Amino acid sequence: MGLTKRTLTTHLKRVAANEPAIERALRAAGYPAPRSRDRGYTTLLRTIVGQQVSVAAASSIWNKLEGRLGAGCPAQALLALDPDELRGLGLSRQKQGYARSLAELVLSGELPLDALPKDDEEAIAYLTKVHGIGRWSAEIYLLFAEGRPDIWPAGDLAVQQGVAKILGLEQKPSERQTRALAEPWRPHRSAIAILTWHVYNSATL
Repeated sequence: MGLTKRTLTTHLKRVAANEPAIERALRAAGYPAPRSRDRGYTTLLRTIVGQQVSVAAASSIWNKLEGRLGAGCPAQALLALDPDELRGLGLSRQKQGYARSLAELVLSGELPLDALPKDDEEAIAYLTKVHGIGRWSAEIYLLFAEGRPDIWPAGDLAVQQGVAKILGLEQKPSERQTRALAEPWRPHRSAIAILTWHVYNSATL
């Protein structure tokens, strides 16, 4: 699961003690609520199902898949289903390839979701073995499902815009700039990432 409320608050306070801009953002927008997802195969499969479609469409497809495959859409059941039937449930040919890649890697043990490497970059490398799971999706998984404390999804548009608001920048920084700006916030960048989404959606900054 993601960072707890206590951990999130503690980490933000630690960064704010040395970063006036973070302290100002917390005073203006308040502390963000924790964000979490379940750990494991099902969360990654839902990530694939939700790519490039609306929340409502993703929910509809997921409900159809669970109705046919069972709760959590078990990997073995998914692999056993005919491609035409999967297409009828809403999975495009491309997403079927992604879903099958995930299911095969999990069943073979090549993607040990219950024991990913402790090193974040190594864990990201494991997760991106799945076709359709890029760096951003891997980072989001490690942040929200595993609650890792120092994940920084610098390629996320809302993170970039949140950083710009927090630091008073005239325009959002690039991914490279966003990564560099966050270096002083180690080892608590996950908490700052959650704060950037909170600030991005706040009207007070």
